[in-house]
Amino acid sequence: MGISRRFSGFLTFSPLCLCLFGGLPFGLLESLAAQEVPVSDQSPAEPALSTKSEEKQTASASDSNPAKQPRGAFVIAPLPIVSPAIGKGIVPVVGYIFPFQVKDKKSPPSVIGAAGLITDNGSRAIAVAADLFMKENRYELTSVYVYGKLDYNLYDEGDSNVKLPLEQKGQFFLVKFLRNIGRNVFAGGRFINGDSFITVKPSSGDAPPIPPDVGLKTNLRALGVEVLRDSRPNRFYPVKGSYANFTANFFDKNLGSKYSFQTYNVAYSKYVSAGAKQVWAYNAFACVTGGEPPFYGNCIYGTDNQLRGYTAGRFLDRYMMTTQLEYRLVLPWRLGMVGFGGLGGVIPGKDQLRTRKFLPAGGTGIRFLLSRKYHVNLRTDFAWGKDDFTWSMAMGEAF
Repeated sequence: MGISRRFSGFLTFSPLCLCLFGGLPFGLLESLAAQEVPVSDQSPAEPALSTKSEEKQTASASDSNPAKQPRGAFVIAPLPIVSPAIGKGIVPVVGYIFPFQVKDKKSPPSVIGAAGLITDNGSRAIAVAADLFMKENRYELTSVYVYGKLDYNLYDEGDSNVKLPLEQKGQFFLVKFLRNIGRNVFAGGRFINGDSFITVKPSSGDAPPIPPDVGLKTNLRALGVEVLRDSRPNRFYPVKGSYANFTANFFDKNLGSKYSFQTYNVAYSKYVSAGAKQVWAYNAFACVTGGEPPFYGNCIYGTDNQLRGYTAGRFLDRYMMTTQLEYRLVLPWRLGMVGFGGLGGVIPGKDQLRTRKFLPAGGTGIRFLLSRKYHVNLRTDFAWGKDDFTWSMAMGEAF
């Protein structure tokens, strides 16, 4: 996934986390770190890979000179961001990838990192995170802190020209602890805490009604659970396997939250190779919100690449479903291309499915291979939705 499996749950909190973790900084770091299987054992869809004899020679050399091998590696990158929601800018990233325990040969490498956000519409943010694997891949501990300010629009669902410009300042903290219970399944608990302050920016023309929590400091706090199964050998460019994830967050006034509500997300992706350089990727996603959330606690269409082709915040409601299919092709000269299409929608209530308001999307994209070893792609996608268009640029695949 463009967004890593360990950080995708942040999207339920606010647009701040949505924009920071919607596919750029920590998705890149985690995906680079999570290569549990040698690259030569992947599908032949990955070009220019070393042979097994070369790997054995490298491993032998590493064993004979352990003192010369660094424990980890730094990743430093200024990543461009082009977001219909928050504008154009840059996401500077620095991370350190390393084995949490040197003698542990089963756990994927751990990662710690930091990232910033600067865009031309005035949005600013900074984030730090750690994702640690321990005891021969038995435990995973994740912690994230984000602080920043985002400028974005809240739209009227019936008319995209009617919008309310908002500025949201806030901070967000998440910690979760998962245990490997066998068969590539991790399960555990999570804790979320954050606060935000939203103000209306000056504008002219018609605007939607102002949300009730504008002008008020809002505290949100939740306990939750998470269960996932990941059988992809290479999480950055999957050519086989599948990924399934379920998260549930329970915000409650008894925990100190201003609002009592619940969020549930279910995601499933399947990957099938079709020859040496072709992959079919399928993704389905569902979001459910219960209780009385703030407007940004609802399911937000167009986020986390669900679906590309829609500006984030254009459609949001209690329920959301999306499904999409993508064809990926590796081309010569480190290039690649994709074509994708999907269908989804937001629903105000479980008994109010609106088939006439389904939101289709489709598009194409170009890939440039930055790392042959891990098949890390720089991607740019052109997507068309219903009366909408987006152009996005990020590291890694959309899902």
